[in-house]
Amino acid sequence: MPNRNYLFYDFTVSICSQCLRKVEAKIIIQDNKVYMIKRCLIHGAEKVLIATDVEYYKMTRDYLKPPSAPLRFNTEIKYGCPYDCGLCPDHQQHSCLTVIEITDRCNLTCPTCYAESSPNHGRHRSVEEVERMFDIIVANEGEPDVIQISGGEPTVHPDFFKILDIAKTKPFRHLMVNTNGIRLAKDEEFVKRLATYMPAFEIYLQFDSFEAETLKRMRGEDLHDVRQKALDHLNRYNLSTTLVVTLQKDLNMHEIGKIIQFALKQKCVRGVTLQPTQSAGRLENFNPATDRVTLTEVRQAVIDQSGIFTTNDILPVPCNSDALAMGYALKLAGQVVPLTRYINPRDLLEDEKNTIVYEKDPELHQKIINVFDTGKCGEAIPQTLQALLCCLPKIKAPQLKYGNIFRVIIMQFIDKYNFDVRVAKKSCVHIVHKDGRVIPFDTMNLFYRDDKEEYLKELQREIVLSEGSNAGKFV
Repeated sequence: MPNRNYLFYDFTVSICSQCLRKVEAKIIIQDNKVYMIKRCLIHGAEKVLIATDVEYYKMTRDYLKPPSAPLRFNTEIKYGCPYDCGLCPDHQQHSCLTVIEITDRCNLTCPTCYAESSPNHGRHRSVEEVERMFDIIVANEGEPDVIQISGGEPTVHPDFFKILDIAKTKPFRHLMVNTNGIRLAKDEEFVKRLATYMPAFEIYLQFDSFEAETLKRMRGEDLHDVRQKALDHLNRYNLSTTLVVTLQKDLNMHEIGKIIQFALKQKCVRGVTLQPTQSAGRLENFNPATDRVTLTEVRQAVIDQSGIFTTNDILPVPCNSDALAMGYALKLAGQVVPLTRYINPRDLLEDEKNTIVYEKDPELHQKIINVFDTGKCGEAIPQTLQALLCCLPKIKAPQLKYGNIFRVIIMQFIDKYNFDVRVAKKSCVHIVHKDGRVIPFDTMNLFYRDDKEEYLKELQREIVLSEGSNAGKFV
């Protein structure tokens, strides 16, 4: 009998990229790449590239950890994932990072925007609404790990500092502000006031490219000088900052190494987050057939271009290993050394007890999990790293500060093309909906933002009619 020209590797549930109805999907390995093949009865077959590195894709299974549940759930299981978000009891990960959108408005109208923000889009949330959103996530999490104040552009909110003041009264371990940097560039006093919210406070600064044409295609205008001025002010006050890069193939992938090297020279910058564009919202200059980027392509670009990180330095993040990868480095005595130069991941996973097998040492196991936990930010990181280094032979743990830490995170949000219910259930980056539900970032932009919920209601009605009122329920 003839063999097929691929290896059948796994099976999952996805959605049709056209109608968003659930479809069966198989994961195959073909020509040293990983693909998802799915078929909709209405719209036919689709073949989607999932990973360009087969060994890394397989390795993600070695970094799974038991799910961490929130203290409470917000919706019931009725229609099945992804149609019950809120969080429902079938969700497999608590909120490592929670986005609070305090406004729909923005001082830009970016051609690439998952929320479709603009100067005239939507409205500002009231202070009372925002505090209710804070309290919802506190009820879910107790002491939430990371809260990110976002929008739109949050700095245009008329009560921006009043909201920050309220946030600092809540039991949040770390607070971030997600911004395009325009206000920070124009108003040094604004940055000076922001610096008073440290410690456990950070700026999440949009930083997509050095090139004018790329910035125009992604943001509508050349913002290079704006970003540099914002960084000048942030450096002046050493306000902890993460540079956030939205990536599109053949647009800014070649700049990854340059951005990392630039970030390392900035006093205030603690790391770079690399986010492949999610096919959602406003995408004026984006062709999903040619412009989509996989996590493994980004990882390889970091390895090839950074001059710092190697294959063993960028590892899956255990809370959602399919969608998150991270590399930590120490900045010591003018040198930048990846943490994995001290720790061989294979040793931690495979070798015997006397060469540190964290699977067989619960205390060390938990310390490794803590290091690669996106919820560990701010002042908690140095203590975590120092405690880990003390466990390792022949390693002297320096007295670390947050300024000694540099990390690269690859954060891939699944969309209607690569949707995998297994990944959706493990999403740990969530958004508090204006009605109080806590929704994974991935599904929020597919089903729950603005007028998309009207179509979702149609899909839910179809499920009830076709399968009955118990659709999606299981033990």
